Amino acid sequence: MNDLHEPPETSRRRLLIQQWGAILWPSFVAAGLASMVFFAFVDPLRLRDLTFPQHALSRELGYTLGFFMFWAVTAASSAITWYLLRPLRRDNDELPLG
Repeated sequence: MNDLHEPPETSRRRLLIQQWGAILWPSFVAAGLASMVFFAFVDPLRLRDLTFPQHALSRELGYTLGFFMFWAVTAASSAITWYLLRPLRRDNDELPLG
């Protein structure tokens, strides 16, 4: 349980898993909620008829594609938030002017 006795690669791997978990888990939950709300009002077959009438997509495939689309968008949002919240490097106390 003590991080001082772990090899550096193990602590780096743990940090990477925590970072990916902090991005993917909230985005998974948000995608589930967004899918429920979206598909409560939109029928995937009706959406298919408006967007891709030449393809034979089932209702289940529409739900699946919608969920993964919402997951990708919310994961990108979480990743951008993580990127913006990273601490700045402290090479110099002054901010670059240009």
